[in-house]
Amino acid sequence: MIDVVDQPGPDGGAESLYPFLHAGRADLDSVLAEAQASTVDKIAEVVALRRTVCRRDARRLGDCARQLAERFAAGGRLFAFGNGGSSTDAQDLAGLFLNPGGMDAPPLPAFGLTNDIAVITALSNDVSFDVVFSRQIGAFGRPRDIAVGLSTSGNSANLLRAFDEASTRGLLTIGIAGYDGGKMAESKSIDYLFVVPSPSVHRVQEAQTTLYHALWELTVDALAAGADAAASR
Repeated sequence: MIDVVDQPGPDGGAESLYPFLHAGRADLDSVLAEAQASTVDKIAEVVALRRTVCRRDARRLGDCARQLAERFAAGGRLFAFGNGGSSTDAQDLAGLFLNPGGMDAPPLPAFGLTNDIAVITALSNDVSFDVVFSRQIGAFGRPRDIAVGLSTSGNSANLLRAFDEASTRGLLTIGIAGYDGGKMAESKSIDYLFVVPSPSVHRVQEAQTTLYHALWELTVDALAAGADAAASR
């Protein structure tokens, strides 16, 4: 389900998303004004959504970040995964923790599980797409590691299987979902589940990006605090 602002028409085309582009008018100023209004509305919507998530989950994000920091300090690694646009977000998340840009933060071992296309296609073709993440977690996961899965619907079967595998192996499991959390909200294998409560896949993914950037920053801060505490002893 997609919200009214972003709801496509029966043909799934862009006309119902941006009717001002398909109205057959030659009034450029009017079209630009409507485009501006549409953009402002969408920005206001995602800003409000981000604030809602922050108010509701601030304490849990902090707790989760501290556990991430403890695991990284103990030699743990992070495995991120998702499908489609969430796959891109998972790769971005892994890149944040790896910190290839050399920003003022420690590089942390993080991997995107969709990066190896040979593994993904082999498992999909020879076994099932449902196991593309769980098989990799089973091969690489250790008790001090971390598994982070992203989904807009929360219903992806391959994520649910990956969380089950990770939980069995003692990994810290973190889910980032949209809508009402879907089946991920029912899973007993997810230690921390953060849900972006919107029926719009666009707004969900925009807010999820903010959420995992905040989680990274909080983790870096927790690591720094732990290092300072150790140095003062």
